[in-house]
Amino acid sequence: MVAGEGSNWANDMIEAGLEIPAHKALAAASARSGVVALWLAVVAALVLAMVVVGGATRITGSGLSITEWKPITGAIPPLGQEAWAHLFRLYQATPQGLLNHGLSMAEFHSIFWWEWGHRLLGRVLGVAFLAPFVILLAARRMPRRLVGRCVLLFALGGLQGAAGWWMVKSGLEARTSVAPERLAVHLGLALVLFSATVWTALEAWFGPGEGLHPRSRGWVWASAGFLAAVFVQCLLGALVAGNHAGLVDADWPLMGGRVFPDGYWQGNLWGTLAHSLPAVQFNHRVLAYGLVTAGLAMATTAWGRGAQPLRAPTLVIAALLVAQAALGVAALIMTVPLSLAMLHQFTAASLLAAATFLTWRVRRLGQVT
Repeated sequence: MVAGEGSNWANDMIEAGLEIPAHKALAAASARSGVVALWLAVVAALVLAMVVVGGATRITGSGLSITEWKPITGAIPPLGQEAWAHLFRLYQATPQGLLNHGLSMAEFHSIFWWEWGHRLLGRVLGVAFLAPFVILLAARRMPRRLVGRCVLLFALGGLQGAAGWWMVKSGLEARTSVAPERLAVHLGLALVLFSATVWTALEAWFGPGEGLHPRSRGWVWASAGFLAAVFVQCLLGALVAGNHAGLVDADWPLMGGRVFPDGYWQGNLWGTLAHSLPAVQFNHRVLAYGLVTAGLAMATTAWGRGAQPLRAPTLVIAALLVAQAALGVAALIMTVPLSLAMLHQFTAASLLAAATFLTWRVRRLGQVT
């Protein structure tokens, strides 16, 4: 099938010189929409921006600078010195504010704007999704099979926002930073939303498929497993960030001069997996090695066995993996500078998008060329 056309059966009938019934031709045309695909691509880009800016708020310690949840009125920044003083007092009363008791108003401005920008992006994302969705529905430009999916995407976006406040609350009570596991949940929901939006955009652009091609079945498990592993690796990265684990054992390829880090076990499984600084960094490293190996193996297989449709996506994945690993090592050795940390997060999300495309493409192997 030519990319962007209707369903396969329609093309086959045209090539055979057969006439397509009017109602079936209309159904084939309405099953895909370039406009919907473009809109979802913009939404995915906004989600990506949210992930990157969210990572910056974590690195700069800005996430707890706004202590109230005001979905509507919170879009208006502080106006005047009195408003700034009020917000500063609220922050100073938190455990983190008490810890940073020497923070100046100018320094508070800096962390406030990072968090305010992150929340503003969330509001922009909500409007950018809901308004076009309603318009496309009213104009009957939305493929009927995608309506339910888009409703689920919107609900997932709302859940992700609620999880963000749930995460922030963990740092306003008895902690000086947010709970790492809540940070992982918040990021995980954002990445599920991102991946699902990319997938739905592909569905909108290419239209419905006809099931798995016999040649693709072996790749289905490999691509889906790789996508799941990339997602888990992102969650492990959130645990590293939430625990500030990138600031310990900052050597490579060893950790504190050892192959296996000292202090890995914390007495129980959950404490080790979620809160042990050496453990979360070690786990993140080990899975990274596995992903690089798997990605290079997939690219080698695609190029060596004539899997023409999968050569480009697997090559992109291999390149992203190498770049991401290099960025991770550089960020570790350089004590996690903001620019490298943001680029590391951007590349991670890009890798997830590429893995999503590969998984989707595998399911269309032999159909979309």
